Amino acid sequence: MNILNLVTTESSFFEKQVKALEENGCTVNTISVPGTANERRPIDYLKFYLKTLRSVSRQYDIIHANYGLTAPAAIAQPTRPVVLSLWGSDLMGPSNWVSKYSTKLCNEVIVMSDEMAYELEQDVNVIPHGVDMSQFKPIPQAKAQKSVGWDSETAHVLFPYDPNREVKNYPLAERVVKMVNSKLSNPIVLEPVYGVDHKDMPLYMNAADALLLTSRREGFPNSVKEAMSCNLPVISTEVGGVRDRLNPVENSYVCTSEPELAARLAEVLVSNERSNGRKYTKDLSLEKMADDIIEVYEQAVK
Repeated sequence: MNILNLVTTESSFFEKQVKALEENGCTVNTISVPGTANERRPIDYLKFYLKTLRSVSRQYDIIHANYGLTAPAAIAQPTRPVVLSLWGSDLMGPSNWVSKYSTKLCNEVIVMSDEMAYELEQDVNVIPHGVDMSQFKPIPQAKAQKSVGWDSETAHVLFPYDPNREVKNYPLAERVVKMVNSKLSNPIVLEPVYGVDHKDMPLYMNAADALLLTSRREGFPNSVKEAMSCNLPVISTEVGGVRDRLNPVENSYVCTSEPELAARLAEVLVSNERSNGRKYTKDLSLEKMADDIIEVYEQAVK
């Protein structure tokens, strides 16, 4: 099957998706929106559409729009079926009107979680982004901490996002860690990790004692899936279907208030135990994701 991918940014999880589809026999080409997310202008999306229009003259079976803002360019080409994947912020964020309108005009729609599906008044396919299980796996914490240069005498709470991203709510994470520091005798450090090579993230996941997710909204955060694959305990706000995913996982919690976040984080750090999250990630592999997406392609072609 020949696929034309449209995407705003070729992030690491998108590149993994492309590779997994290619390993399943698909031929995949990609067109990206010019420029960077914070600097794009309407003219950039016009150029993107014109390039898409020129490209669909080739023999593609499917146009796969990845992220809501790419959907108009996919829908406006008249010759190929359209599959739209929504990633989270495009449905839960300020540009959600574009995504919600576009879903009505696509042949098939993919979302990352049941929570996202509930936002749409139509049948959709729930297919989370896959995790590279061979990359994100448990390794000895001492070895990981040595690799990233973290003190083994300190508890490290991972915040795997840029603190300047308002939706991730870093100030809440700071307050929670400050509350826990006032209760426990051993020092605790909040570790914002961002801008590093994605292949190095498993080291940070295994070096940390817990992942703290304080987001205001999410689709189904990749960081949670990756942490589960490394058996890293997760403490999270109620976002993105995380509760359903973490419900059976030991030493991981979803919380509804700031005091509860602090209490659960303290509980995890005192326990000094990992989670058993990897046990519940079998349906999150890259292979499973690719199989499910190809099945959606086949539905769209029909």
